[in-house]
Amino acid sequence: MSNLMKPEDVYRLDLNSEFLGIPPDLLMENAGSAVARRIQEILPSGKIVVIAGLGNNGGDGLVCARFLASMGYNVTVILLGRENQIRSDVAKRKFSMLKKMILSLEIVQIKDSTQLDTLEELLINADLVVDAIFGVGLKGAVRGFYAEVIKKINEIKRSRNFLVVSIDVPSGFDAYTRAPKSVFVKADYTVTFHKPKDGLTEQIAGKILVENIGIPPEAEIFCGPGDLKLAIKERTLWSHKGDFGRILVIGGSRNYSGAPTLASLAALNTGADLVITAVPEGIANVIRSYSPDLIVYPLPGEYFSMEGVKLLEQEILKYDAIILGPGLGLFEESLKAASQISRYIAEKGIPLIIDADGLKAIAKYGIPSGNVILTPHAGEFKILFGELPPKDLHEKGILVKEKASEFRVTIVLKGHIDVISDGEAIRYNATGNPGMTVGGTGDVLSGIIGALVAQCKNPFLASCAGAFLSGVSGDLAFEEKGYEFLASDVIHKIPYAINKYVRN
Repeated sequence: MSNLMKPEDVYRLDLNSEFLGIPPDLLMENAGSAVARRIQEILPSGKIVVIAGLGNNGGDGLVCARFLASMGYNVTVILLGRENQIRSDVAKRKFSMLKKMILSLEIVQIKDSTQLDTLEELLINADLVVDAIFGVGLKGAVRGFYAEVIKKINEIKRSRNFLVVSIDVPSGFDAYTRAPKSVFVKADYTVTFHKPKDGLTEQIAGKILVENIGIPPEAEIFCGPGDLKLAIKERTLWSHKGDFGRILVIGGSRNYSGAPTLASLAALNTGADLVITAVPEGIANVIRSYSPDLIVYPLPGEYFSMEGVKLLEQEILKYDAIILGPGLGLFEESLKAASQISRYIAEKGIPLIIDADGLKAIAKYGIPSGNVILTPHAGEFKILFGELPPKDLHEKGILVKEKASEFRVTIVLKGHIDVISDGEAIRYNATGNPGMTVGGTGDVLSGIIGALVAQCKNPFLASCAGAFLSGVSGDLAFEEKGYEFLASDVIHKIPYAINKYVRN
């Protein structure tokens, strides 16, 4: 992650921190108290008005108000809306705490534009106003009641000259486009958290003060639920077949029918709408027999060949992601054919996941670059790049990043702790367990990543999310069966893992 944060970075870190055991309550407490301490430096005493919205930014403001009251300030909290409209449970809890502080602060609920006179009366007497209306989740321009509130703050500030401190970003700043819209709070100070937000300047935000609120480095460095939630496309009532990816799995040979089947079923269980399994015709019916959900595209012969390449080249553009290699075998013609089809797919810009014998093919005939994801274990990494990864995790990360940058690919180095890099960033994944040494779990990972990259169109994000999802699915399988589970057991747990970490 860079030193500037986008909204998706904030969202990811919040969820990953919670996964590491740091609850949203604690982060909100840390954020609100940090703002209060900064205000104490800016204004040692006086009357403060905290204007809180109905989301988590408002929750930060409510915590800030509680700390300011404990510091002896004269505090009034203005909630923009009704108490029952507060959107997050954690912010609701913070408001409940404030309601019990009947001696140390005042709470006013301003529900609509008819009460703007009340707002004006309170602002006229303020020495400092805390803007906690909208945070980085705002998209587009502020309209209606909230726009009128922001205009009123700015208008009265010009005549009364009170100070304004915004929490995280000035309300009205669209962090997605990195620019304020037509209406935004004119802040003197902005107290932002963890790292500066992309697009914030002193012209927009006043003096920018960055506060550490206890987000651990591991929330950035390790893959977690935040990655998975960003990678999985939201389903709406208007969704239709094809919106969540068309995947092609190329692999299989006369001796290996299970590997392409596992990759295909993993992709389906991760939410892909359509998975076509292209395998030699000699094993096509075997694969069909595994599940009625599988659609098989028979290729000539008993193993992948140049004839199969010619047939598939006419089909490639139909797919959102392609998985190459599971069960391919080591026939020389198969390796040549896999190499040729990999270059063709990469040239077309279609996300390509290469695993298993596909890795041996490109190691021998050349590694394609572009939207390409390689998923080697340590031995395959050595075959690809000529050196065995070091045991030290930091040194391993540096090497993976170097190779990803050199060959312009994304690498997922599988291991006890997976190492993922696109040549710019390095991430690690610690989910999973020793039971995942069972054959086929690598094919499952390929299928998961294929389904995710088809949805999010981001090879690095899909790789991080896929490594996490594969690991937690394996952990759920372990919880049920102990270490004696199968790769197919991991597949069956994928939907449960998604529901646990994305839709809970």
